[in-house]
Amino acid sequence: MSATRPVVGLTTYLERAQQGVWDVRALFLPHVYVDAVTASGGTAVLLPPQVEPEAAAEAVLAGLDALVLTGGLDVDPARYGAEPHPETDEPRIDRDAWELALLAGARRRGIPVFGICRGLQLANVAFGGTLHQHLPDVVGSNRYQLGGGVFATNTATVLAPSRLAEIVGEGDLPVRSYHHQGIDRVGEGLVVTARSDDGLPQAIETTHGPWFVAVQWHPEEDAADRRLFAALIDEARRFRASRAASGR
Repeated sequence: MSATRPVVGLTTYLERAQQGVWDVRALFLPHVYVDAVTASGGTAVLLPPQVEPEAAAEAVLAGLDALVLTGGLDVDPARYGAEPHPETDEPRIDRDAWELALLAGARRRGIPVFGICRGLQLANVAFGGTLHQHLPDVVGSNRYQLGGGVFATNTATVLAPSRLAEIVGEGDLPVRSYHHQGIDRVGEGLVVTARSDDGLPQAIETTHGPWFVAVQWHPEEDAADRRLFAALIDEARRFRASRAASGR
């Protein structure tokens, strides 16, 4: 059974971390992402930022059946022509470059892509969109980021017709949020497929081309609802079968 599991790449952090006597830059990702992939029938592999992102992305993508752009720190505002807000994180230029290369390569190859939180924001920027850098300035509250590692509960209204609605159904969906940025201008070729009651986009997907769905919330935190990950694994199996049939 394990040999038939599709291989799903998960992007990672590259940050200073401590363990025992060690205090070093380390590659890491919360294990709930891996749990979500494996519980849904996939094999998870971690994809840390690389020194030569374009060349590395081509090598890595040759072995993947799906890609997950995970959560993390803020996208560099220079990527969408903005000056940094005082509350915006210091840019992780290496991670931005790596994930943009992975996304572009995955699109060329037809690999299904699932974006989560930062992953949605990065993809929107990749498609030419922009971001609100600090949502409390826009919505007037901290409803999307309570702080202290506590996930907020919000409601996303899923719109039909959409891939997202086919997966989780149309209408209101409780979601777990931890973000202080969000979509401002939507990227070209993307459609908003869920919004919150203040109008903030909560999900996007492509209008054409390979399977791409991204959500602003954290579905990996909800072990009782794996529908989005299950849908990704289904698409990964289809991609794997089509690649095998074509001899690629």
